[in-house]
Amino acid sequence: MGKIISIANQKGGVGKTTTAVNLAVSLAIAERKTLLVDLDPQGNATSGIGYERDDNQRSIYQALLGLATPQEVLHQTDFAYLDIIPANPDLIGAEVELLQFERREFILADRLMPLLGSYQYIIIDCSPSLGLLTINSLAAAHAILIPLQSEYYAMEGLGQLLHTVNRIQETLNPRLDIEGILLTMMDQRTTLARQVEKEVREHFGSLVYESIIPRNVRLSESPSHGKPIALYDVSSTGAQAYFQLADEFLRRQARP
Repeated sequence: MGKIISIANQKGGVGKTTTAVNLAVSLAIAERKTLLVDLDPQGNATSGIGYERDDNQRSIYQALLGLATPQEVLHQTDFAYLDIIPANPDLIGAEVELLQFERREFILADRLMPLLGSYQYIIIDCSPSLGLLTINSLAAAHAILIPLQSEYYAMEGLGQLLHTVNRIQETLNPRLDIEGILLTMMDQRTTLARQVEKEVREHFGSLVYESIIPRNVRLSESPSHGKPIALYDVSSTGAQAYFQLADEFLRRQARP
């Protein structure tokens, strides 16, 4: 059975979509059968993987509303071990439309259930909010991976997110685990970034990945070219950082 990982942080601009895309690609390159689910109405993971957004394509919206089966909204990517369920602007209305459903917090979990046997990892890119779509993601996931930008307000936002995770564990998904906290957009040259890293590691210990995603121009440029960093510039420090993260991620999975 596959493992569902929700990439979530209610704060925008922390490298969430970048992490979802490039971790999914790195796992696929490591020959782990992976599915990337774009659950953000902005559809940035969809375009970032190189999949052209089309308002008429079948997407996560149709699956959530029961207008298509999960298998019908799957799309292949340029990577043999990676498929995607894309998002398009239709998803903007889903937050309201899902309110009419019974068990509305578990709709995504029900839709992904038939796919669990086909993938080793299902990576969900969440929107930067704690609305019904993100709640669905956390209710469906085995674990949450939290990208954390190395900046002054990082710890405050992290506290709010962990409070939400606790509420989800108590009410909707007791199996939800914290996969790890990933420091992103790290500039080791600044004192502030180093202080944030020190505080996060002191507070959360082994939950924090040793791998760090640095600020990297090539990494920032790659979405505008519709390519994950592994295709845009495989030798860049950004690409190497995500390969290192995937390796550490897989080593953690192998722990007893």
